[in-house]
Amino acid sequence: MTDMSEDKGKGKRRSSEWFAGTGKNGFIHRSWMRNQGFAPDLFDGRPVIGIGSTWSEFTPCNAHLNRVAESIKRGVWEAGGFPLEFPAMSLGEPIMRPTTMLYRNLLAMEVEESIRANPMDGVILLAGCDKTTPGMLMGAASVDLPTLMMTGGPMLNGKFRGKDIGSGTDVWKFADEVRAGTMSEEEFTEAETCMARSAGHCMTMGTASTMASVTEALGMQLPGSAAIPAVDSRRYALAQIAGRRIVAMVQEDLKISKILTRDAFENAIKINAAVGGSTNAVVHLLALAGRVGVPLSLADFDHLARDIPVIVNLMPSGKYLMEDFFYAGGIPVVMSELGDLIHRDHVTVSGKSVAENIEKAKNWNEEVITPVSNPFQSAGSGTVVLTGSLAPDGAVLKISAASPHLLKHRGKARVFSTVEEYNVAADDLNMDIEGSDIIVLQNAGPKGYPGFPEVGNVSMPRKLLALGITDMVRISDARMSGTAYGTVVLHVSPEAAVGGPLALVENGDEIEIDVENRRLDLLVAPEVLAQRRAKWKAPTDGPTRGWSKLYVDHVMQADKGADLDFLVGGSGSEVPRHSH
Repeated sequence: MTDMSEDKGKGKRRSSEWFAGTGKNGFIHRSWMRNQGFAPDLFDGRPVIGIGSTWSEFTPCNAHLNRVAESIKRGVWEAGGFPLEFPAMSLGEPIMRPTTMLYRNLLAMEVEESIRANPMDGVILLAGCDKTTPGMLMGAASVDLPTLMMTGGPMLNGKFRGKDIGSGTDVWKFADEVRAGTMSEEEFTEAETCMARSAGHCMTMGTASTMASVTEALGMQLPGSAAIPAVDSRRYALAQIAGRRIVAMVQEDLKISKILTRDAFENAIKINAAVGGSTNAVVHLLALAGRVGVPLSLADFDHLARDIPVIVNLMPSGKYLMEDFFYAGGIPVVMSELGDLIHRDHVTVSGKSVAENIEKAKNWNEEVITPVSNPFQSAGSGTVVLTGSLAPDGAVLKISAASPHLLKHRGKARVFSTVEEYNVAADDLNMDIEGSDIIVLQNAGPKGYPGFPEVGNVSMPRKLLALGITDMVRISDARMSGTAYGTVVLHVSPEAAVGGPLALVENGDEIEIDVENRRLDLLVAPEVLAQRRAKWKAPTDGPTRGWSKLYVDHVMQADKGADLDFLVGGSGSEVPRHSH
């Protein structure tokens, strides 16, 4: 049990405003809680720990989190705390439509208000699937209590015909092979049964694994926790330790704002580059920084990552999977390998500095985690930021997942106003398209879709697949799955739906991409663009009620993190007024 003599908050906890009350209100708060069989002495002022869980059977990645919660509770009880679990909206990437990103900010709002409205002194957040991790962090950051994240862990490696296969990455690969006629429908179905063979989130370095890794890099997860497979007993053991630790964090008054500093965000950006992480980390970190008031811009993701090599050889950029990454040593090894390229002195949820957390890290497989001196991919191969006449406020591209010969390219635009329109055209073997053309997809941004879906990595046209062409430049205001690959320019800002230059592109226009010089330009005369703009009309078929309308009315652009404008910042943890 934690030494209660060092308890900085004893006698003045938030929860005491509920459970130490006298008269009518104290009676109400304690009496109704006792109907769950809690002993009277649990209301004696000990730390009340909220365990926010995004468990749901509609979210396959998080369907085991109820078991993780039980392990956390053991640790909380051991440390002298009082654990109480509460639900949060679950966002299942493989299931929800039109996109989980439409609901990330709603999850953040729910988590924020649930924490503030209830007698919590500290919080553990249980997440896993892509948007659940940033959504919960954003909500908790706007309250600023002692907070610790516990992600649910990746699935075991997929196994198909003697080879490892990766969630997402091989879906895109196999689907194109079926469309090209090189894989049968029967083989495709067989692979489906072999890919997701255990509990957990995607085992590629997709968005779920990226955000777990980034959260550890931020200092919000215990060291080594991001990569442990969901079904590994060590995840449940670490969850128990996390339960003990959150009680200590309450006693130390170690709030989330003390951990999420500018140094922490810089580390997260650099670790995302080193692991070949998802482009989605960009929008999530921008939004999270906005909640805690840390200055962070889209440009930071480019200049901070330029000197960082990709040292993790994982799909979609490489060969291996998260199970292999865990056995090699995980994020502590990556941070140790980067040495002085990252900040090492600031505090983390462990109560120790980054340097202390990683001092014993050892690399057990240099094929999976390569040395900085001999990296898997050279410095600057992660996510880059492009600007230019087509993306005045920026766009992103993941070099490690792109084709080198397309990183400097000029081609003619083939423009599609919706992804559905493109999908019909792409399946036509007579499609009017050449391998040198550039696909432009409009109206897939935060407001335009709405919700900012993962459709930017549109499938290759069947006509080109039949010719053996497997990649081409694709540009959109959409996102793409972190498990995806290709020369795909994403998050073009401003988006088409608000009148960004992307809305003015027409078939046959020349576009030039020059990654080395970080440029993305529409090669059309300004006077022609002015004429087109004069004729352009904003979409009028958006949502008319409910959350979707609130979202469209208030969502910010991708370069600002796509948070809602009125959710930026925080409202603190002040105890609300009485309810009765």
